[in-house]
Amino acid sequence: MDAEGFGELLQQAEQLAAETEAISELPHVERNLQEIQQAGERLRARTLTRTSQETADVKASILLGSRGLDISHISQRLESLSAATTFEPLEPVKDTDIQGFLKNERDNALLSAIEESRRRTFATAEEYHRESMLVEWEQVKQRILHTLLASGEDALDFTQEAEPSFLSDTGPSGRSALDSVEVAYGRQIYVFNEKIVNGHLQPSLGDLCASVAERLDDKNVSEMWAMVKQMTDVLLVPARDALNSRTSVEMQMAFVSRALQFLEQSYKNYTMVTVFGNLHQAQLGGVPGTYQLVRSFLNIKLPGPVPGLQDGEVEGHPVWALIYYCMRCGDLVAAMQVVNRAQHQLGEFKNWFQEYMNSSDRRLAPTAENKLRLHYRRALRNNTDPYKRAVYCLIGKCDITDNHGEVADKTEDYLWLKLNQVCFEEDSTSSPQDRLTLPQLQKQLLEDYGESHFAAGQQPYLYFQVLFLTAQFEAAVAFLFRIERLRSHAVHVALVLYELRLLLMSSGQSARLLSQEPVDPPMIRRLNFIRLLMLYTRKFESTDPREALQYFYFLRNEKDSQGENMFMRCVSELVIESREFDMLLGRLEKDGSRKPGVIDKFAGDTRAIISTVAREAEHKGLFEEAVKLYELAKNPDKVMGLMNKLLSPVVSQVSAPQSNKERLKNMALAIAERYRTQGISAEKSVDSTFFLLLDLITFFDEYHAAHVDRAYDVMERLKLVPLSQDSVEERVTAFINFSDEVRHNLSEVLLATMNILFTQYKRLKGTTPASPARPQRALEDRDSQLRTQARALITFAGMIPYRMAGDTNARLVQMEVLMN
Repeated sequence: MDAEGFGELLQQAEQLAAETEAISELPHVERNLQEIQQAGERLRARTLTRTSQETADVKASILLGSRGLDISHISQRLESLSAATTFEPLEPVKDTDIQGFLKNERDNALLSAIEESRRRTFATAEEYHRESMLVEWEQVKQRILHTLLASGEDALDFTQEAEPSFLSDTGPSGRSALDSVEVAYGRQIYVFNEKIVNGHLQPSLGDLCASVAERLDDKNVSEMWAMVKQMTDVLLVPARDALNSRTSVEMQMAFVSRALQFLEQSYKNYTMVTVFGNLHQAQLGGVPGTYQLVRSFLNIKLPGPVPGLQDGEVEGHPVWALIYYCMRCGDLVAAMQVVNRAQHQLGEFKNWFQEYMNSSDRRLAPTAENKLRLHYRRALRNNTDPYKRAVYCLIGKCDITDNHGEVADKTEDYLWLKLNQVCFEEDSTSSPQDRLTLPQLQKQLLEDYGESHFAAGQQPYLYFQVLFLTAQFEAAVAFLFRIERLRSHAVHVALVLYELRLLLMSSGQSARLLSQEPVDPPMIRRLNFIRLLMLYTRKFESTDPREALQYFYFLRNEKDSQGENMFMRCVSELVIESREFDMLLGRLEKDGSRKPGVIDKFAGDTRAIISTVAREAEHKGLFEEAVKLYELAKNPDKVMGLMNKLLSPVVSQVSAPQSNKERLKNMALAIAERYRTQGISAEKSVDSTFFLLLDLITFFDEYHAAHVDRAYDVMERLKLVPLSQDSVEERVTAFINFSDEVRHNLSEVLLATMNILFTQYKRLKGTTPASPARPQRALEDRDSQLRTQARALITFAGMIPYRMAGDTNARLVQMEVLMN
C-alpha cells in the first residue's frame, strides 16, 4: 500500500519535471536543499518586517485614536512642514493669474530685501567684531612686548647673573621701587620738566644727568657721561629729519672729530696720571707741555733701547715713538716740534706732516697722499719700526688692514687709530685696502667683532664706548639697557639723544628694541624709544606714579599706530594701573569744584586727558571709576548713563550697610545733589531714567522695610504701572519710551506692587466688622478697588511688548486669584 503510494508520487514528480523541461521560455534553476532553505528564510523575514510595520501603524492609530487624535491628518501636517531656516523666494504662478503674479512678485521683493538686510547685518557685525579683536589684540600685544625685555635672538642673556623679571612683584605696596641711582636721575628729570612746563629756558639734560654721575662717585659712569656730552656737543643744528641729519657727511665728520678729541684727551689724562704716579722714573722737567709730558712718559713706557726702531733719537728717545705719542695725545704742534728736531733723518716727511697739520679735515692733498702711500708700500710696509708704520698710516690713511698691535695694544688705541683713517670724500683712485668709511668701521665693530670679541659681559662700559664713539648710539643704548644694573644709565642717555633730536626711532611701536628698516642706509639702526621708556617705568609706575608721569611727559609729541597721543595713552594706563585717580587727575570737592592733580602741571587741557582715562576705564569695566572721571571731565551724559547701568541691577535688592547697593545709592544721591545745586542736566532721556531709578530705589527701600502704604504712594506718584483699568492703555503706550535699565526691573516692580495690593487686601479682610467710622459700603468699595487694580496689573503685564523673567506672570495671576 505504502509502496504503491510512493511509486505514484515519484511518477508524478518525474512527469512534472519533464513538463517543466519542455517549456523553453522559463530558465532552468537548480538549487540544493541549503540554498532553498536560505531563500525561504529571506522571503519569510521580508514578509514579517512588512507585517510588523503595518502592525505598529495599526497599534499607533488605535492608541492615538482613543485619545481623539487623527493620525493620518497629523502625518499630512508633518509632511507639509518646511525645514528651511531662511527666507526662500516663492514659486511663480501661472502667467494668466495677474493678481497672483503681482502678489508673488511683491512677496518675493520683500523676502529678498529682508534676506539682503540680514546678510548685510551679519557681515557688518562680523567686520566690527574682527576690527574690535584686532584693536584689542594690538593692545594686548603691546602690553606683552612692554613686559618682556627685548625680542629676538639677544632678548635674554643667560650667561649673566639672574635678573629680576618684570612680571615679578615690585615689592610691598606703599614702598618705592626706585633705587638710589634711579631716584637721583628722577630728581633731575623733574627739574628739567619743571623748567619746560613753566616756560623757562630749556636746560641741558646732559649736564643735569652728568651731575648725577659726579655724586655717584663712580669713575666709569662719570667717563660715560663725559663721552656722551662730548659726542652730542656738535655745532651743527640737527634737521627736522633725524635720519638725514645723522647720515649727512658734515654730521658724521663732526662725530668722528668729537670722538677723536675725547680719546686724545682721555689718553693725555692717562699719561699725566702715569707720570705723576712715577715722578722719580719719569724725570719730569723742562718747559711744561705735551712734549715734556710724552718724553717723561716714554721714560716709563720705554725705559731701555728697543730693537728695530729707526731714524735716531731726540733727547734719548726714539723719534717715531715721540711723534706717535704726541699725536696720540692730540697735540700736533708738539709732534711738529719733534719733526723739526729730527728733520734731517726724516726726508720728505716734514712737508707731508706740515700739510697734514695745517689741513682742516686732517688729510693730505690727493697728490701728496698718493706719493706718501706709494712710499709706504715700497719702503715701509714691512718696516721693523712699528711707530713709523703707524704714523705713516695715520697721515696717509692707508693700509687699513694693519691693526698695529705692537703700538695700539688697547681697545681705545685701536679705535683712535681706525677713526683717524676714516675717509668721507669719494675717491676713485684709492685702492680698497687704503679706504675705510665710517659704515665699514661700524660694521666691523658691531657685526664682525661683536660683543664676544670685546667681552661685553665683563666690560659693558668699554663696549658701550666703542659703539657710542663710532656714532652707533642706538645699538649702544640697547646693549646697555639689557644689563639690569645699568638700565637707568641707558634710558637717560636715550633721553638726552631724544631731546637733541639725534636719536633714530623705530617707525612702529611693535618693533624690536633695536631694529633695522629696509629703506634705511646700511648700518643704520633704530631704537624703539617708546618701548624703552615704558619698559623702564614698568618697574615703578605702580609704586611711584608721580615719577613715571615725569618720564611719560617726554612722549607728548609721539603717537601710536592708531594715531593716539602716547602721553595721554600712557597717563591713562598709569592711572588705571596705580588707581591714584585723585592724586594724578584731581578730585571733586563737596561744592563741585575740582582740586587740581599732578597732571594739571603738564597739560593745559586736562579735560581731554581725563576723558581719555575715563574711556579707558569704561572699556575695562571700571564703571564706578569712570563715573568719577567723567564727572571731573564735566560730561554729565556719560556720568548719568553709566550710573544708570550701575543702578539698574541693584534697584530691587535689599539695602544693607556696606552693601553694593548702598554704596551706589549714596554715590548717585551725591551726584544728583551736586547737579541740582549747580543746575547741570544731561540728555533728557538719560536724565529722566537716572531720577526714575533713584525713585525706584526709594520705592523698594520702603517696600523691603514693610512700609506698604508709603511704597504704594511712591508707585502711585511714579505712574510707572497702571493702578486702574482706565490707565492701562496709557501706561502701555508710555512703556515704549522707557530705557532698558528701567525695563530690566519691571518684573520686580510688578511683583512688588502686586504684593503691596495683596497685603492691603489681607489687611482689609482682617479688620473688624463695619462700624460707624468705617461703614460696610466703604469696605466693599475698597475691596473692589484693590481687585480692580490687581486686574489692571495683570492686563498691563500681558499687553506690554516685553518678555519678563521666569514665572512673573504665573505669580501675578496666583496673587490676583487669591484676592478673588
